[in-house]
Amino acid sequence: MKKLLFILLSLTAFCAVQAQEFNATVVVNYQKLLTTTQLYESVNDKKVFESMKQAIEDFVGGRHWTRLELEQHERIECSFSLILTQRSSATEFTGQLSVQMKRPVYNSTYTTGMFNHMEQANFSFTYNESQPLDFDLTNFYGNLQSTLAYYCYMMLGIYLDSYQLNGGEPMYDMAAMVAQTAEASAYVGWRATEGPKSRYWFVENHSNSAYAQLHSAYYKYHRLGLDAMTVNQEVARRMIIEALSDLAGVNKKKPNLLSVQQFVDVKIQELVSIFTPATDAEKQRVYDLVNEVSPINTVKIRNFNKK
Repeated sequence: MKKLLFILLSLTAFCAVQAQEFNATVVVNYQKLLTTTQLYESVNDKKVFESMKQAIEDFVGGRHWTRLELEQHERIECSFSLILTQRSSATEFTGQLSVQMKRPVYNSTYTTGMFNHMEQANFSFTYNESQPLDFDLTNFYGNLQSTLAYYCYMMLGIYLDSYQLNGGEPMYDMAAMVAQTAEASAYVGWRATEGPKSRYWFVENHSNSAYAQLHSAYYKYHRLGLDAMTVNQEVARRMIIEALSDLAGVNKKKPNLLSVQQFVDVKIQELVSIFTPATDAEKQRVYDLVNEVSPINTVKIRNFNKK
């Protein structure tokens, strides 16, 4: 873990070199295609889904996204779950994609959730098992490749932000380039006009200097908070409260940002565990901040409300 911290904190440039960054678990669920009337459904055709699963695993886990040099046990744990709902041709699919990422906490066996996002149910893409999943930043080869790459860069940005203040900035720039290239395609989810949950706006939240406190929230919560929990729990909890205060600062500038809601959604149960042994004043502060930035989540910490 010390080696990983040194690498992350000393990182100054990003390009493809010697080691992969992700340890990706991939699930492709095609049961709905077998239980509904779908074109090309066949027991003998199931091999395409195994091929799709392997192709996604290779794309995410076998590619060099940065110049991080990680040992196998240091690779970033993430998962991609794809529930297929429609197959309109031999190579055209629609489904729902969810993406998750975890981060180890320093000097412990605990891992903390950092990213948990589910796409809308209309994620469509082309997959041909006889063709590789080609990708580069300046060309659009397909919606599957671009979407996977986009989330890899977003996860890397969030992950690096948690180790160094603004450490993920180059990765957000990469994700923005992917979104910009894909925007000209016919696929939904890439354009600003498609609503606040589009991929355009999620990366914009992380790239907009007006929301700089979002990056300090990642850093304070993880590096100064969770990573310091075994050293001084009181100080660590104070840093986590400061992180929530930073989120409140972002929320004041633009309420209901997807990035802020995603942060709280992922952390809400963890906050309960962290602050159960805390003072009443700390619990009240956490409750007030969560109520300010994500009222829907206050029901999960209602026992913290001492008013």
